[in-house]
Amino acid sequence: MSSRGGKLEAALAEHRKSLSACSRCATVHAHVRPIVSLARAPKVMLVGQAPGQTEVTSRRPFAGRAGRTLFQWLERAGISESAARDRIYIAAITRCYPGPSPSGRGDRVPSRDEQANCAGWLDGELAMIRPRLVIPVGKLAIDRFLGPRPLADVVGRTHIVAHVGGRSKLIPLPHPSGASSWIHQGDHPTLLERALTLLRRELSHLGLVRRAA
Repeated sequence: MSSRGGKLEAALAEHRKSLSACSRCATVHAHVRPIVSLARAPKVMLVGQAPGQTEVTSRRPFAGRAGRTLFQWLERAGISESAARDRIYIAAITRCYPGPSPSGRGDRVPSRDEQANCAGWLDGELAMIRPRLVIPVGKLAIDRFLGPRPLADVVGRTHIVAHVGGRSKLIPLPHPSGASSWIHQGDHPTLLERALTLLRRELSHLGLVRRAA
């Protein structure tokens, strides 16, 4: 492992300890703790919205039904779930399960206060990792980097974004939750396929998947 890789691994280990002890949000139940990624020396970050109910007990990001769909997408982009969890740092806009949606469909969207309370954790990870590639999943994460824009205008394209860790390529993905109907509308499946093709290309450049012939 390179010197930078060793320093990054040590820095992320300390970061996980601090994040795991976070209790900034009074709106989150005391038994709900932040979910952390165990990737050690990543070059890529994946940023979701917030953990779901399944993650409360599994203690792993994207462990529920939405996660199964997400990792199926990543498999189509050339990387297995086990490799993705080891090589890609999985972050989120907020790190604690926010509870069910008042509508009874899906999970509650984290409040602006919760997002603000958690923003420093993501900024710290971006500064430490300085990712070559960022994969925001779902509108909340996409808006964090690109501002509020229609998903159809950003999915299926590669973007260049500046953040506290420098500049990164960014390839957005729609949210894989079954509560989201976007993926089934119009030409959106084609946009997802374009995004996965772009993702495979970038992951190949970074040595995370075998280059296509």
